[in-house]
Amino acid sequence: MEKSNNRVLNELLVNLFHNVMDAEAKAVITEEFKDITNNDIHILEAIGIEEPKSMSRIAGELHVTVGTLTTNMNSLEKKGYLERNRSTQDKRVVLVTLTEKGRKAFFHHRDFHRKMIHTIIRDLDEEEMKTLIKCLGKLDIFQRRQRGVTGEIRWLLFCVYDEPACSILRWAHLFDKIL
Repeated sequence: MEKSNNRVLNELLVNLFHNVMDAEAKAVITEEFKDITNNDIHILEAIGIEEPKSMSRIAGELHVTVGTLTTNMNSLEKKGYLERNRSTQDKRVVLVTLTEKGRKAFFHHRDFHRKMIHTIIRDLDEEEMKTLIKCLGKLDIFQRRQRGVTGEIRWLLFCVYDEPACSILRWAHLFDKIL
């Protein structure tokens, strides 16, 4: 029996997500960075290397509550990846910056993504590249959180990656809801 286009697309997206997460975990969580998780590295990415960011801004970028983020920040601060300081202009605001160790992990993660993109596009001709960009540009899956799937996406972003089967099932459930 032939699968529907939606089902094939769902399987491709679920497999793509799983493969990227698996490859990322193997490439990024090295001996040097064995004390953090994939989730932690994405938090460091959200903090970035530019100006200090407030906790609420980082939480907003990750689509989680400040309370959820605080737990992870405590751990990352204890491990020496980031610093939190009160704003001198508004003492209620906590600003976060990466330490040298955090910046090193940030660039290590960015290097993985640079290599991943190079691997994906190296055999594409110009027309295939334009088509890929056009198709991926139309995927607004994470913008649909305003339409009722915020909890699903938040769960996925903070899913314990030690349970890949659970993660795959959740992605399949999410794509079934969206499609």
